[in-house]
Amino acid sequence: MPFTALHIGPGVAIKAVLQGSFSLMVFGWAQIVMDLQPLFVLITGAGKLHGFSHTWIGASLLTVVSALTGKYLSGMGLHILNMDQRGTTRIAWWVTVLSAAIGCYSHIILDSIMHIDMAPYYPFSRGNHLLGLLSVPMLHKFCVYSGLVGAAVYFTVRYIECKRHRHPFTLI
Repeated sequence: MPFTALHIGPGVAIKAVLQGSFSLMVFGWAQIVMDLQPLFVLITGAGKLHGFSHTWIGASLLTVVSALTGKYLSGMGLHILNMDQRGTTRIAWWVTVLSAAIGCYSHIILDSIMHIDMAPYYPFSRGNHLLGLLSVPMLHKFCVYSGLVGAAVYFTVRYIECKRHRHPFTLI
């Protein structure tokens, strides 16, 4: 299903590990960009549900699109959410590209495990060696639990860092 919130779980875990070297906002944007083509198919009935956007080549192209648009959309989002009060929160280009790439490629991996119509190696192969690697319920649990553990780790690290540097605890 396009725009599944479950894809964000592993992103939260990655954010916990990489902290400021990863943008969860850009990652989330990449998830949405990846599912625009399936959304179009659902609305129009034209095309393959998990088509070219859900191939390694398509994900590579959408990494560029997600990074170029996500950097500026995330900046606007931080400003709107009042998390950039002094105009100092900037997402570096390398962080933006890394986050978009992780978002797009992890999307291919997760969808390849559960969707029978995935052909991630197209046009070179129609095979999908990841299909059924985990059961769908197990995949969903992995996504949810990785998000919960990631959130706990992220906030624990942030809290410790704020205490060590004697800063007030903030979410960003």
